[in-house]
Amino acid sequence: MKYLYSFAAVFVLLATRCYSDEKPAPPLDSPVLEKGIVGLWLMGQSLCDGSESLPLVTPTDHGWGNYRFKRGVRTWAYGNHCDKPEERSNEQFAFVPLTATTNGGLGETIANGLADHLKSAAFGSHHNDTKREAEAPHFLTTYAGQGGRFIDELSSIDQSTDVRTPASRRHGGGYYQTSLDDARRATVQAKAMGKDFTIAALIWMQGEANGGPAGGIVPNRWGKELKRPAGQEWYRDRLIDYRKKWSHDLQAITGQSGEIPMFTYQTLGPAGEAQLMAADRDPNITMVGPHYMVPSAINSRYAGRYGDPIHMSADGERWYGEQVAKVVHRVLREGEDWQPLRPRKVWIAPARTSVLVDFQVPRPPLVLDQTFLPREQYSMDDGFHSLYGFQIRDAARAVSGITAVEIESPTLIRIQLTAPLKEDAQYTLSYGLPYAGQVGTIAGIRKGPAVADQSTTELLIDGNVGRQLKLLIAEGAFHVTNMLTGDAYARVPVRYVNKEDEITVLRFENRERRNNTDFAVGQTLTTLRPFSYGNLRDSDPEKAIYRFADPAYGTRVGQFYPLWNWCVLFNQFPISER
Repeated sequence: MKYLYSFAAVFVLLATRCYSDEKPAPPLDSPVLEKGIVGLWLMGQSLCDGSESLPLVTPTDHGWGNYRFKRGVRTWAYGNHCDKPEERSNEQFAFVPLTATTNGGLGETIANGLADHLKSAAFGSHHNDTKREAEAPHFLTTYAGQGGRFIDELSSIDQSTDVRTPASRRHGGGYYQTSLDDARRATVQAKAMGKDFTIAALIWMQGEANGGPAGGIVPNRWGKELKRPAGQEWYRDRLIDYRKKWSHDLQAITGQSGEIPMFTYQTLGPAGEAQLMAADRDPNITMVGPHYMVPSAINSRYAGRYGDPIHMSADGERWYGEQVAKVVHRVLREGEDWQPLRPRKVWIAPARTSVLVDFQVPRPPLVLDQTFLPREQYSMDDGFHSLYGFQIRDAARAVSGITAVEIESPTLIRIQLTAPLKEDAQYTLSYGLPYAGQVGTIAGIRKGPAVADQSTTELLIDGNVGRQLKLLIAEGAFHVTNMLTGDAYARVPVRYVNKEDEITVLRFENRERRNNTDFAVGQTLTTLRPFSYGNLRDSDPEKAIYRFADPAYGTRVGQFYPLWNWCVLFNQFPISER
């Protein structure tokens, strides 16, 4: 169950859930999306602060009439009254048009995609530029977190100031208090303008830092890792408590009634499933969905370097902002009881040679997409170790080979197997791997030309494999690896692909070799996307307002961002007997 702000009604969840008990109905609230100044309060770590999301794609005002503080969307700053935000200069909190700004390695955030898409949705089809800029609502977006932070470092606990935290990671703290002080500043500024101010939504983008090396949850920087599922339950409860306190403290500042809902993305790793668990338990938390479909910051460029693959490019940030806005609008204005694309039940077919998976689908029918993302696949024997993102294992972690994945109905898929599943064994289904298939063996290796003063190497592959690589090239750089173990494991980002007669040339910069490990002639290359992913999506027809704008990578510049809903990542979902 979710909020319905602009209509006096409540929608009841009818779909059967396998994750949790049914949610209670939330209280109704005033139509906050119709206020004069509407706050969108962000908190999280690197994907929320725009780490390495450069160069900017929204450096100028696009005329939607949305705001940021003069200080910027990022309001917390190390060494700038971070622990005493009330001492920040008042003049830094004037409302100015919402644009993206840089701060060292920090760039584009989700702010413009989020606020501008929401304004477009609220304004309807009449997009007269002058009118849309002048009329309410005007969305104010602000973020007070920092990359690499644990959940309890961003909370009122402010664990980053604990003496047990390494000195290099303390940074003065004050993230949560900064977020509250931002609300005080916004309230004062709006009042001075003769405007109402309220906060419509909390946006949460944190969780990677709490992921443990063994697949569990690490509560803090000095404690032991909590194994699944206890660790995920811990994070689930922490996130629910965070939302409740954050909502309560902000309400006391703005004077608004009713809980403030939270919208969360799905991070990679164990916290991503815990976020979904929190959304199932708390009626005021909504899971938007994963972000793996957007381009990675491996394509970003700044200060003579590229971004880390775990971050998002500037286009990726703005695109995901529109994805969040779509869900916020449907929940808060249209009253939809939003659920991301997710499995509801998995069972073995009677002949035991296939598995059926039933999904909660936001906008049916299901699609196994091979036109936007490359098919996720990793070969084994006479089948696939994983296919379209799906993988089946038994209790001993042995993999069951897959021959095909097929759409059975608008909400159902069938996974065909290389051999029948045993009757006396337990199996689970997982979704989300990085493999985009083998591309061939290395026939030769040669020195490449210098690129921006960087030395390069070229791997030569027999045959023209450009068609196989087309979708990887379309979204930018991708990885190749020899899939060997130990010190022989080599992996690099490929940034140039060309065809010479009957040879395909893959070029990489030598500085980007993983652990400086070289490839060798005769090794088989496997391609990987920077993010773990799968190919299952719905058929959502929602239109984006922004297009791919960075022409330096990929082939999609000028195309609108697609706003389909992709399946959430999940691990070890139990497969039942029919």
